[in-house]
This record gives sequence, structure tokens and C-alpha cells, in this order.
Amino acid sequence: MASGNPVIDAVNRVSLVKQIIVGLILGVILAWLSPSAGLAAGLLGSLFVGALKAVAPILIFVLVISAIARHQKGSEAYIKPIVVLYAIGTFSAAFVAVLAGFIFPTEMILVNADAVTTTPPSGITEVMKTLLMNLVANPINAIANANYIGILAWALLLGFALRHASETTRTMIADLSDAVSSIVKWVIRFAPLGIFGLVAATIAETGFSALSSYAHLLVVLLGCMLFIALVVNPILVWWKIRRNPYPLVLTCLRESGITAFFTRSSAANIPVNMALAKKLGLHEDTYSISIPLGATINMAGAAITITVLAMAAAYTQNIQVDFATALLLSLVATVSAAGASGVAGGSLLLIPLACSLFGISNDIAMQVVAVGFIIGVVQDSAETALNSSTDVLFTAAADLGRQRKENM
Repeated sequence: MASGNPVIDAVNRVSLVKQIIVGLILGVILAWLSPSAGLAAGLLGSLFVGALKAVAPILIFVLVISAIARHQKGSEAYIKPIVVLYAIGTFSAAFVAVLAGFIFPTEMILVNADAVTTTPPSGITEVMKTLLMNLVANPINAIANANYIGILAWALLLGFALRHASETTRTMIADLSDAVSSIVKWVIRFAPLGIFGLVAATIAETGFSALSSYAHLLVVLLGCMLFIALVVNPILVWWKIRRNPYPLVLTCLRESGITAFFTRSSAANIPVNMALAKKLGLHEDTYSISIPLGATINMAGAAITITVLAMAAAYTQNIQVDFATALLLSLVATVSAAGASGVAGGSLLLIPLACSLFGISNDIAMQVVAVGFIIGVVQDSAETALNSSTDVLFTAAADLGRQRKENM
């Protein structure tokens, strides 16, 4: 629809992805020419991420209630196969990281861990307890704190309770869902400006000089993530859709992964994934649940981070890791990564848990965590890009796979 303003119309004719790429390039140029201006431009990025984080909990809460309330028998959400894909994908990522640790052993220069002040979870029991407590959290607190496990639980309960409400009530909920979705579209239109600010501020503040001494570790981490994104995930997608998976894989990486890379927040990227799922023509009853669920439990990138750094810690301490222990590490990393979103500090603070399998002391493990924070400017961005883009990729694969079977 034409706005009547030739400048706005010209901008609207350019795809959002191309606009984001332009914003990315301009952000790099600004930070290079004037770091102080780059830091100032960071306000645009902060506003964009803040807006996404603000709207995402409300979006999920309303969408899930609406999807369940208007659910008709025979149009069941296709969630179970997606959860299976999430589990297989995360375990595959941990296993690939274990193999990379054997093939490309990494010795770290450990740094002082004093800067790491957050207490890591003491064991897998604590991680699971955190998840269960999030499940029964007060619904107002769940929305305010972006606790997506709690949001999903309350939205599902309210949705089921409202399935027997009057048609007028269900119509009102559907209209509210459409209204919130419209707000999300408005926020996403500002993505190019947000990415411009985020890139400019990040490069102006950190650059990449601090990463040079940890290049080998970064290469192993990023190599594992690329292998999962471009080899393992396409195999899993092909298993579901039985045709060339790369058009779908590359679309998800381009339209979800790029934004997630710079926002560094799976929660903030949920509206982006929702919009992409709608663009791909997926079933709303499915993606309105699977995508926020994926942002909580689908953590291939986190599994890679936990495993690679734990293996590097073992190598640095001259600890010989047998294959059985490495396989156990893959399982622990898979379960731990699924709880990473419920732990302050995310995947990095679950590293001591993995290191404990090798008998590595907490003091050494926390130094490894400190190394993780040093490389976090790239590691965390790549991890989030893999995690978030895979949420919508696996949702699409399962949904398209169901359509393929129905058309056979």
C-alpha cells in the first residue's frame, strides 16, 4: 500500500533483510570513522531490543491463549515432532562439539575469574528445580520477568479454560491477538535502525583486538555452530520434508539468524520468528507455541558452548577424556542447555557443571567461564543466531512434513 510519501514508498519497496544489511554496513562504517558517534548510536539499538523484549511476553501470552481457545478438533498443534527435533538437534550439537574437542584440542590461557560474580548452578538438580519453579511462577511476574516457561503454562491453562467460553469472548481474544501482532510488525519495521545502532556501539566499544589470543577457541566454537547450521540441521530438515532443505535453512538463517546475531537475545527474536513463520505459511496453532517453547529449550548453540569449553578445560588441565565420559558430557550438555534460559548468565555459567564431570575444581571452571565472557561478544551472538533460527527452522520442517504426509 502506497503511503503518498515517495521516500517512504521507496524504502518499503526494499526488503527488510536488505535494509538490515544496509544498517549493518553503515553501523560498521560509523564505528570505524567515529567511535564516540558509534557509542551514541547504541541508543537506537537499546531502544529496538527493549521494544522487542517488552512486546514479546505479551505477544506469546495472548497468541497462545487465542490459539488454544479457538482450537477446533482435528486442527491439533503439531508440537511433539518439533520437540523431538529440538532434542535431537541439541544432542547432535553437543556430540559434534565433543568430536571437535578430540580432533581440535584447545589449550586456553586462563584469566582471573574475579570478574565473574554470579554464582553458577551447583548441579543438574538445581537447573531442573529452576525450570519447575518457573513453571509455577505468578503469571504477572512471569510476564514482567519474561519467564517463558511460566508464560506458556498460564497461557495454556487459560486457553483450555476459555475453549468453552462464549463466541463473543473468543472473538475478543482473537482481536486482541491481532492487535498485539500489529504492534510487533510496527516494531520490526525499525529493525534496520536497531541493527545499525547495535553494530555501531558493539564495534566502537569492544572491537576485536581482545579476541586475538583466543582465536583458536573461537574457530572451534564457530566451526561447530556452522557445521550444525549447514550440515546437521539440513539433514534433520530433509528427514521431515524429503526435498532440498537448503532454501528453507538459508531463509531462516538470513531472516532470523542475522537479527538474532545482533540482538543477542532469543526472547527479543521471538517476534521476528513469529513474523517469519507467518510468512512461510505455517499453522499458527503450532508456531505460536513451538517458537516460544524453542526459545526456552532449543539450545544447540548453548550445548556447543558448554561442551567445547569443558573439553578445552580438560585439555588445558592435561585430563584424558575417554569416549564414554565424552558421551555423558553430551547428554549433560543437552539437558543443561535446555535450562540455560532459566539461569542467569546462560550457557557460560553452566560450564562448571560440565567441568565437574572431569573432576575440575570450581576455581578453574570459573576461570574458564571468564574466558567465555571475553570471547562472548562473538560467541554469544553466534550462539543466539543458531538457537533462534533453529526454532523457526524445526517448526517449519515439522509443519511442512505434516503437510507432505497429508498430501500423499
